[in-house]
Amino acid sequence: MEIIKDDLTGTEVAELLREHLHSMTLHSPPESIHALNIEALRKQEITFWSAWEGDELAGFGALKELDDRHAEIKSMRTALSHLRKGVAKRLLQHILDEARRRCYRRVSLKRDQWMPSRLPGGSMPVLDSFIVGHLRITKKTHTASL
Repeated sequence: MEIIKDDLTGTEVAELLREHLHSMTLHSPPESIHALNIEALRKQEITFWSAWEGDELAGFGALKELDDRHAEIKSMRTALSHLRKGVAKRLLQHILDEARRRCYRRVSLKRDQWMPSRLPGGSMPVLDSFIVGHLRITKKTHTASL
């Protein structure tokens, strides 16, 4: 898998982003939707990466600089044909490595609800935290210290 800095001009990225935004409206309450459209992702304070398996788009993710010590993870999405292949894990690790390289002290994930997948009957599991490498990201703060 190759992860590249992306200028958001490719049709594959635009299509997966449309799918991402549409999915957010179907599965999240309006107050919990923090996904950005293509114009917002092109802003100077956002770096966007796409992950590729050969010539197939596997997923994407972004990092938004909030200030010189704090950034926020934005718009992570895995293509349906690449689910359960470690794409999100690799993208998240790439984003966190870049955050360290930029000397950010904190990285946040803006989510009002933690909704990794729907359970039978439509209920949503709630996670207290998740681990990425040696970082524990908590539900309370949605922030990891680097």
